[in-house]
Amino acid sequence: MYITIDEADRRPVYRQIAEEIKILIARGELEEGVALPPVRQIASDLGVNLNTIAAAYRELQKEGLVRVRHGAGAFVAARQISQQSEAELRKALRASLTHLALAGLPRSEIIAIVNEELRQFFGRQS
Repeated sequence: MYITIDEADRRPVYRQIAEEIKILIARGELEEGVALPPVRQIASDLGVNLNTIAAAYRELQKEGLVRVRHGAGAFVAARQISQQSEAELRKALRASLTHLALAGLPRSEIIAIVNEELRQFFGRQS
């Protein structure tokens, strides 16, 4: 499992880690039932506190993507977030598009960015 942390990112490290794991799950690189690496291992690999990784795992568990069994570790529970409606998902997408527009990007560039992100995301799927 390959995870990176962006020091320039304003999001807390645990959220960055949770997002990276979500991407791996969404792409199918982490399949349902697969054990996630132990908290200690990821913390050591990334040079972060154990509690940071535990917080990322808790966030994923709250969203229903990961199941944590004390003493046994964390496992991918699902490849879908079922509690969000299409309207909620569209709202999140709209917020991202709003940020791009407020950054002064023209519509054509926003479309190019979205298309490139889709290519990168789905291009890595098998």
